Parts: sequence; structure tokens; C-alpha cells
Amino acid sequence: MRKPFLSSILCFLFCFMVCVPVGAEYRHSKREFRGAWIQCVNGQFLGMSTATMKRTLTYQLDELKKDGVNAIIFQVRPECDALYESKLEPWSRFLTGVQGKAPVPYWDPLQWMIEQCHRRGMELHAWINPYRAKTKTTTALANNHVAIKHPDRVFTYDGQFILNPGLPENRQYICDVVDDIVKRYDIDGLHIDDYFYPYPVAGLQIPDGNEFRRFGNGIKNVNDWRRDNVNVFIKELGETIHKRKPWVKFGVSPFGIYRNKKNAPAIGSNTNGLQNYDDLYADVLLWVNNGWIDYCVPQLYWQIGNPAADYKTLITWWNKYAGMRPLFIGEDVERTVKYADPSNPNVNQMPAKFALRANMNNVQGAVLWYAKAVVDNVGNYGQVLRSYYWKYPALPPLMPFIDRKKPKKPKNVTPVWTSDGYILFWTKPRGKDWDDVVVKYVVYRFGKGET
Repeated sequence: MRKPFLSSILCFLFCFMVCVPVGAEYRHSKREFRGAWIQCVNGQFLGMSTATMKRTLTYQLDELKKDGVNAIIFQVRPECDALYESKLEPWSRFLTGVQGKAPVPYWDPLQWMIEQCHRRGMELHAWINPYRAKTKTTTALANNHVAIKHPDRVFTYDGQFILNPGLPENRQYICDVVDDIVKRYDIDGLHIDDYFYPYPVAGLQIPDGNEFRRFGNGIKNVNDWRRDNVNVFIKELGETIHKRKPWVKFGVSPFGIYRNKKNAPAIGSNTNGLQNYDDLYADVLLWVNNGWIDYCVPQLYWQIGNPAADYKTLITWWNKYAGMRPLFIGEDVERTVKYADPSNPNVNQMPAKFALRANMNNVQGAVLWYAKAVVDNVGNYGQVLRSYYWKYPALPPLMPFIDRKKPKKPKNVTPVWTSDGYILFWTKPRGKDWDDVVVKYVVYRFGKGET
């Protein structure tokens, strides 16, 4: 989950306070994906006891619930490790400080987060980094880490270890890890972000020549071969998830630029930056148009008016080309409140970005980078969410390509007046298969004569 750049001067971060638009009525949606990323790789949980981390996450979830968030994307595998109980990979150092060391007192953060999110009516999407095996800051790996057990399956790049995407056994290994998560945990989604092949560094070459010669499959160009490796992996990963549990959503959060117009005149955006297709070997549109993923969250972290990657240009591009699967926009909270709206310099860009998203027919929600910034109410962002934009609850968007069948209606719905007010009673409708069994209820209350 990469940020293009961040200012270190905090005073600029709070220059503009969000103002609720006057005279403009925001169109509240019955269905909208309102997500927030909770990351661990930034070290926000390092050094915390089990009790302190639970208190911290409880507070974050409570505040996010008030802000209208209905889905949490929780990082559980940053470097081939685990913030959950796993027999395949070691406990994460981002949880306990030492890779391979279990938390004391013992707990399973993923299981706990699932329970807490579902209690609040939120979805929980488990977020993994598929290929990254070691971050730059990690200095010691556990004995059961894949890079220690199989050093021939990783390569070093810019201080990181990367599971070589050119090796079929690595694709199978990641699918096995994901299948283990999906099998044992009641997650609503499995989420991966923008780390495929490593972000390019000037002067560094990807050391995969031997694999290209062994597994080239007749592909002449190494760049096409790398893209094919990632394409095969994405297709296999989606099939793994849905074979185990057809209802679990598979989402990808790619870098915000697919291709620049100068590289691809027919389809590229009018931008000038790193590209998914050319630099990360991620053909995101192929995955969307072939239905290999269930939702797409491009990371549009830039501001409106950015000279290299203008937010308005990019959201318009993604809306036009990536509408074959539900499209949610990855939003940078700090940058949104840091920059003034070019059309209204007295306020920040939150109202303008919400207006842009509302006017895009294929955009069905947003995911906020990152949750703590919302909880901390940076630039008044969280307060305006709860008092205006996300004031009313929303259901997640429908995904008829997963499930077109509606469950039957509840029977014998009866309101009973008690000293504590009305209590509703009903009989659960019958269902045989996963696609017609009721797992969640939404209760509406209308006044007499109210539409």
C-alpha cells in the first residue's frame, strides 16, 4: 500500500477544515461500500500488549462505526507471516515484535476482528501482501519462514525479499495460504493491494532471467511473461477463494495509474507516473473485464489538480474503463484535507471528491487510507463523515455475479410493546444452500405515511 508522497510538516495538514456544502443536497445511497484500511506494517501495534491492542482496535472500530464505515480491510499478512494462528507461516513481528513469537497473553487478532466487526454490522476483509516476503526494516526471519526454508524461491530487491512470481510453486504456495484463511475464518472478503512485482528502482534489475528461460512458455518478451505470471496468479487465487467459499469477495487495490497516454495513446490516462501495466506487470483491466476479481479499489491518493496524476482525471478514467466489476475508490484522508479545492480555495477537497464520486455511474463506494487518520479526525474528516456524508447507514453493494438469489422473507413479523419500547419478533425463513440462507437482517422503521 504505497503512498506517492506525504508532507512531514503537520501544520499544512490541518490548514483547511472541511465545511459541509451549503445549498447542496448530497445523494445518500442505500448501498455503498464504505471501507477503511487498518494496517500493521507501519508499526502502529508494535510494543502493545494484547489488552492495549484490543482497546486500541475497539476504539477505532467504535469511531469508524460512528463515521458510517461498513467494511474493514485488516492487514493480516505483510511479509509471508501472520496476524492469525497459522501452521503455514510464522507469527508477524508487526504483532509481537519478533517474527515467530506468539502473542502473550495468547489471542488471534483476525478471529477477534471478525467477531468485533460482525457485531457492529461491518464486513471484515482479510488483507494480505501476496509476494512480499520481507520488508526493508525486518532484520530477522523465523526458522519456518518461507524465505528460510526455500531461499531459492525468493529474490532480493531494494532491501526486500520477494517471492518470485515466475515460479509456479510460489503461486501455489500463496493460494494454499489463502485457502487456509478462507477455510478457517468467517471473512467477508480477501484483499490484496498493489505489491506484485516490486516497485522499480533506478539501476536495479529483477533477477528472474533463469526463470524466464525455464518457464517462458514461448513468450518472447520478458515483460509480457511477467504480466502473464501475475495474470495466472490472479485467476488461480480467485478460483481458490470461490471454490472454498463462493460468497467470499476477492478484491484488489492496484496503484492508481493503469497506463499513461504517452505509452498507450488509445487507452492511457492523461497522467505521467508509475504504471500498473508497464512497471508492476499488473494488467488490472484484464482481471476486471474477465471477472477474475470481485471488486477493484484503485489507489487515487493524489489531489485534484496534481500535475502528474490529477484525481479528477483518474477517477473519470477508472469509471470509464473499469466498470465491469464494482469499483470503489481508494482515498487518502490526509492529502484530501491538506489541499484546497481549486474551485473553492476556502475549503479542502473533501466536498469536491465526494461530489466527483457521486457523479460517476460505476463508482459504488470508497476505501479510506487509512483508518487511524479517520479516527483521529484529521482535518475534521471523520466528523463530517458522521454528520453528513455517511450519516445514514448503507448496505454493501450487490454482487449478482456471486449471488443473484434473494432469501425468502421473514415470517410472522410481530412488534410487541414492552416497558423498554417495541421488540420485534419474526421467524427465520428457510434456506437450503449458501446462496439462500439468511445471515443478516436489516430493520427499517417508518413513520405513518412516510415513504
